[in-house]
Amino acid sequence: MIGLAQDLRSKVITEIEKVVIGRESEIGLILTCLIARGHALLEGVPGTSKTLLAKSFSRCLGLEFKRVQFTPDMLPLDIVGGFIFNMKSREFEFKRGPIFAHILLADEINRAAPKVQSALLEAMQELQVTVEGHTEKLPSPFMVIATQNPLDFEGVYPLPESQLDRFMMKVQFGYPPTAAVETSVIKRNLVEIDVGVVNQVVSDIELNDAFKAVDEVKVSDDVLDYLSRLARETR
Repeated sequence: MIGLAQDLRSKVITEIEKVVIGRESEIGLILTCLIARGHALLEGVPGTSKTLLAKSFSRCLGLEFKRVQFTPDMLPLDIVGGFIFNMKSREFEFKRGPIFAHILLADEINRAAPKVQSALLEAMQELQVTVEGHTEKLPSPFMVIATQNPLDFEGVYPLPESQLDRFMMKVQFGYPPTAAVETSVIKRNLVEIDVGVVNQVVSDIELNDAFKAVDEVKVSDDVLDYLSRLARETR
């Protein structure tokens, strides 16, 4: 399990560093979140490569990627989809929204109203969406990578507790850790960065093996009992 995880992490970091450098820790956390079937919230000021990293991450894993730019005038149907009238068949048909992807980038998620954010709740928890009684399963694996800017106070909506609870981890994106890394970032930004140089380095078999390895991890009853008591004492 440890060897498999280290091998995946090494290959993913090496490939993503073609376009994003100085983010080894962040890449490792996002990969861990995916393998554990969780969702990640990336928080950082603009220009810290959150969106670029998310795109590159999906490419090196060979997963379908879609991006939604959250805005105050969005509607829930803009994310999950809805029923449209087919003029040929004279019937309403369900049109899938961008949420039907392996990795959904919810860019600046806190710019959308709470009712729009709530459209993700069922999807993130139950891996399905329901519209007017019609339920559709999401692809597997499915992961939401959301971004938010911690410095804006106007035109943003704090994420409700129910939404925050759906994220397995919050990954902080600070400024480049060293002057050398920042200099390298400036050099790379002198020309347009092409995400197309990032190739798939993890096969479907390797990814499925990682999911199976996580499912086979055993937790002793003593640890579970301790976690239960810890939760009760801290309420």
